[in-house]
Amino acid sequence: MEQNNKQKNPLHNDFGFFSNIKYILKAMVQYNKGFLWLIPIGMICAPTMQYLWTFISKFVIDMITGEVGTEKLLWLMVIFTVIQAVSTMLNSYYYSEIWWRFICARFKLMSGKNAKVMRLDYEYLEDPDVLDCYQKAGNACNSNDNGIEGMMRGIVNFMLSAAVVTVGIIILGTMNIFIVMLMIVICIANFLLNNHTNKTVKKRVWDPLAPWWRKDNYLRNVTTSFDTAKDIRMFGLQEWLTDKIRELKKERIEAQKNNAKAWLITSWISNILFALSQAAVYGWLIYKTVRGEMTIGNFSLYLGSSMAFYNYINNLLQGVTSLLDCSRQVDDFRSFMEFGNDNTDNGEAVPHFDSYEFEFRNVSFKYPKAEKYALKDLSLKLKAGERLAVVGLNGAGKSTFIKLLLRLYEPTEGEILLNGRNINEFSRKSYYNIFAPVFQDVELFAFPLAENVSMNTPEETDKARTEKCLIDAGFGDKLKELPNGISTEILKIIHDDGVDLSGGEKQKLALARALYKDAPVVVLDEPTAALDALAESRLYNDFDKLIGGKTAVYISHRLSSTQFCSDVAMFKDGKMVEYGTHESLLKQGGAYAEMFRIQAQYYVDSPESEVAANA
Repeated sequence: MEQNNKQKNPLHNDFGFFSNIKYILKAMVQYNKGFLWLIPIGMICAPTMQYLWTFISKFVIDMITGEVGTEKLLWLMVIFTVIQAVSTMLNSYYYSEIWWRFICARFKLMSGKNAKVMRLDYEYLEDPDVLDCYQKAGNACNSNDNGIEGMMRGIVNFMLSAAVVTVGIIILGTMNIFIVMLMIVICIANFLLNNHTNKTVKKRVWDPLAPWWRKDNYLRNVTTSFDTAKDIRMFGLQEWLTDKIRELKKERIEAQKNNAKAWLITSWISNILFALSQAAVYGWLIYKTVRGEMTIGNFSLYLGSSMAFYNYINNLLQGVTSLLDCSRQVDDFRSFMEFGNDNTDNGEAVPHFDSYEFEFRNVSFKYPKAEKYALKDLSLKLKAGERLAVVGLNGAGKSTFIKLLLRLYEPTEGEILLNGRNINEFSRKSYYNIFAPVFQDVELFAFPLAENVSMNTPEETDKARTEKCLIDAGFGDKLKELPNGISTEILKIIHDDGVDLSGGEKQKLALARALYKDAPVVVLDEPTAALDALAESRLYNDFDKLIGGKTAVYISHRLSSTQFCSDVAMFKDGKMVEYGTHESLLKQGGAYAEMFRIQAQYYVDSPESEVAANA
């Protein structure tokens, strides 16, 4: 038992079959109330369409053999024709109206999943276990026949099959109840066999493939992405990537083989069981007819009804098998939807302060499953209106510091204060609003340029302000070249005439975003990496003038921002090793001074500063 608990996936919950049925039915009604009146129509039409012609055949044969009078048969035919016509029209209406409602409800649930992943704590998006959980949730809602929609269809089909089986029991019960029971027992055995196979295949074949899907999606994106196209061609990566894809596909093919083997054996046993049930029905009907205890018409009725009955009771139970399989996938979906703390952002809004001061108190941070701390025992104050330069080589802990400040990560140890209060007391949304960040990796969205700057809807975007921010950020020359100005579509994903931007242009756009947001705290996390050192220095100086008295944090492994900043924090191996002004750190002659001397040729522009650099 203890070993089973250790192996249990903490990100997966087994909600139970009936709980999942309730969940799906609630979602169906919530997202489309048409199901409430369409399903009863289907339950009436299904048995009518299935058994009507067996009765017609019975009476026609009875008329031919003299069992029923012609006048009575004609009236029966008129009644059957009317019933058939009405049922056919209702059945056609039912199927034309219900199929798209399943898709509509699934899309609504998919939208909830997509919204969920965007609300998750940022740190979860770097956890492979969470990504696997998200992948399985995606698999549960990306098809018409599996997972979410499969269970919707399965529940409705079960109701329709149950209606057909119920009528079949009434009809065949007048033939021989023991034959009916035998058919039910055989169908139940078939059901148990299929359910066992489904459960085994999911556990041993499909669940272990969750990491495979992530890898496959990654390779497909890499081989088709415009961002990687240049490297693939210039470095001749085609064969290497093809080999990677081919090697990855072997795992999927092997899984498909194992799946096929399991179902081949199951299908053999199912066919044998079907043959046994049909042999019993034919034997009994022939026996009763030969003895004169059954009319030819009833022989036809019971034979046709028994075939339909067996097929539908088998469909009914196989439907349960499919439902159980889909239920396990719904477990995957619900496990992701109930994971995390995205719905607990109930802290109070950050008050409007005249100034914003942050303090790190003995803060340490370790990434999930990592053995080494990314940041260790950091104590630091960021004063209101201060310019703080955070410097260090790659991997020193600078970006981790920023993610903690922005509350994208929660400290493993210690606390972060805003004006003396723990930042966890505030709602994330309101806390995020006090920052205007510019990240190193600038993401563009397939929106018009103006919305890429405002990061808001067209209705909420001030276009004049957008244009001013772009010009102030150094994007003015590019803006003049664009055919539709700030209304130009960005990227060629949605619009064929969309515009792609260079690395430097992306970073200027990101700076314009920060200016547009006009938040009290500006954070620049190495956004100028695509620029040369002198261009970076000029841009930092210009940008620093634009933000006025705001608090600002400049992150860089180059030192172009340090000379105009109030203080400099030098990070190394996850620790802050030096802190002070640019001049005081040069006099200390430590790690910062050494780093500055190495880079001084890029920033020294006067004899006096050159002397300082060499001091």
